[in-house]
Amino acid sequence: MGLFTITLPDIGEGIAEAELTEWAVSIGDTVSEDDILGVVMTDKAAVEVPSSVDGKVVWLCGEPGDTVAIGDRFAQIEIEGEGNDTQAASTSSAPPPEAGTKSDDGNADKAEETGSAKDTDEKAQPAPKADKPAPAEATPARKAGAQPVALQPLARGEKPLASPSVRRRALEAGVDLRLVGGSGPAGRILQEDLDAYLEHGPAVATSSARVPATGTREIKVIGMRRRIAEKMALSKARIPHITIVEEVDMTALEDLRAALNSEHGSGRGKLTVLPFLARAMVQAIRAQPEMNATFDDDAGVIHQSEGVHIGIATQTPAGLAVPVVRHTEALSLWETAGEIARLATAARDGKAARDELSGSTITITSLGPLGAIATTPIINHPEVAIVGVNKMAVRPMWDGEAFRPRKMMNLSCSFDHRVIDGWDAAVFVQKLKSLLETPALLFIEE
Repeated sequence: MGLFTITLPDIGEGIAEAELTEWAVSIGDTVSEDDILGVVMTDKAAVEVPSSVDGKVVWLCGEPGDTVAIGDRFAQIEIEGEGNDTQAASTSSAPPPEAGTKSDDGNADKAEETGSAKDTDEKAQPAPKADKPAPAEATPARKAGAQPVALQPLARGEKPLASPSVRRRALEAGVDLRLVGGSGPAGRILQEDLDAYLEHGPAVATSSARVPATGTREIKVIGMRRRIAEKMALSKARIPHITIVEEVDMTALEDLRAALNSEHGSGRGKLTVLPFLARAMVQAIRAQPEMNATFDDDAGVIHQSEGVHIGIATQTPAGLAVPVVRHTEALSLWETAGEIARLATAARDGKAARDELSGSTITITSLGPLGAIATTPIINHPEVAIVGVNKMAVRPMWDGEAFRPRKMMNLSCSFDHRVIDGWDAAVFVQKLKSLLETPALLFIEE
């Protein structure tokens, strides 16, 4: 038997470290080549780290939230034959890890070692000795009649958290993991939970007005959620926001959108409001290029971009991501719609590339049908402007002769008041309003 050490690979040019966000395996799990060991994150890009060998997991580098340097040890796998761990190779005469775990005294096997071999072995095998007793200790507790964890209902589309070995075992046993309560961190389903389910069946949580809820749940802020928190705090702390809310009559645009989807939408996807808004922003930016910029406030320099790279704020299971539609000024309406749909899907599936999540020069944010009457969007630092889309609703509007039903929507646009004056911000918003209310103008090149 040998130890194979897997290091954190190079995950991008200039990246020196990454944050560990999730383990897909536990100590004692058996893995195959290409099985995912864990997930790390940098700059909102999640990267899965696979195993390069078959074997048994005997050591993991830390807990979610820890920072791991590129090239550092990520995990150790016990394999058949020789491993690649030079420290383990130098102590080949020492007893295997199993011998230490079966001993009544954890230090008994160490008494037989002498000199430098003893010191080297203690460095080479700290994790197997510390971690291997866990599965053995858990077995008596299960035999003693451990009860299944109360099952909490999952949100729509949410998948149960479990390691590959648990999923494999559940599949072989014909168990739907959505019916198994998880006792691990963030509700993760452990081997013990599956054992309890197989022995006792599901334990469904019940609610009663007579039984008050007690206790608190501690949730560590890691991964994308921590990145979002840092980004929002930076934006609000350093950017003095000015927000303008304007009412827009979307009736004509909605009629046009419905006609285009009906006549040309087959096989080309579906047009939403966003590609029309993106096209309006491109035209408005031609008149006011200062809106399409980033501000390096440390250096006191504004970087005004000629290309319009629009970030699309997208809600994902891991939190808010902002994939970027690059060079929107060069795309047609249908091309813009297709790129928005592609990037949103990639972001939600966690498959968006690192360069697809950075480099925006202005951002659109929308809550879709859940949107309110008005919002106050937070600028995506270091940009200087963000355009927010609010809920559309039919309201009676006076046209000079009578009140008529019109499809109305508010735009909420925030600007960096250090570099964008209130007058210029108002002009930009009014330009967007006129383009959206007269959608034929969107297709006239100035």
